[in-house]
Amino acid sequence: MPYQTIEVTKLTPHIGAEIGGVDLSRPLGNQQFQEVHDALMENLVIFFRDQHLTHDQHKAFGRQFGTLAFHPTTRDAPDGHPEITPVHADENSTIVIGDQWHSDVSCDPTPPMGSILYMTETPPSGGDTLFASMYAAYDRLSDPIRQLIEGLTATHDGAFSYHRRFGHAIPEGGFPRADHPMVRTHPVTGRKALFVNENFTTQVNGLSKLESDALLKMLCRHLETPEFHCRFHWRPNSVAFWDNRCAQHHALWDYYPHRRHGYRIMIEGDKPFYRA
Repeated sequence: MPYQTIEVTKLTPHIGAEIGGVDLSRPLGNQQFQEVHDALMENLVIFFRDQHLTHDQHKAFGRQFGTLAFHPTTRDAPDGHPEITPVHADENSTIVIGDQWHSDVSCDPTPPMGSILYMTETPPSGGDTLFASMYAAYDRLSDPIRQLIEGLTATHDGAFSYHRRFGHAIPEGGFPRADHPMVRTHPVTGRKALFVNENFTTQVNGLSKLESDALLKMLCRHLETPEFHCRFHWRPNSVAFWDNRCAQHHALWDYYPHRRHGYRIMIEGDKPFYRA
């Protein structure tokens, strides 16, 4: 795909690209917006170096792609910026955000389309994030497994992660919980993607617990296949923008007791669907 206003350097043939020639602190022109959007569709996750963003500029960049979403557990957002979730770990941390394979808030009836993480402080070593193509994960399944899961839905339960793992108090009305197709059709590209993850998916509907647990364990192990992945090494003032509809990510916590700090926003999405 030719680009005229941005530079695109692929990390792997199927996922991940670094984008140059863009200042995210300024509104994108029409052509540059379209090229950044196209690069995201082509590469599933895109990265920007040497960006310097205020909270307002961070949100303004995200709003060019849609309405900003609110995370169900954010309690320490910067003043006046409830859409922003701090991403922080240091010597006092006992658990960190994103240390299991997942797509963000897949438990919501309309999970976020995308997430944009701006990292301002990085450890002296470690702290990379892995991203996995769920297109590749789906494509590499055998025909019998594909035929099985294409007709099934699975439950994604926010309480499984937010309450049981992270200890957040259950809010009035509970955490988000939803049933989604196990294979999701991307609304823009039309490609099929595996849509289960170990952080939120708790049950394959219509199967016994034994059958469900075995199938989910196999699929979650399958998506860990290294050939589906790219790996991003953070430096201060780097930005990652990923498509939650077709990519999962895993933040490595291999830098304890050092500090890592940044801010994430999410963009509202739509209800997942499957089209044969």
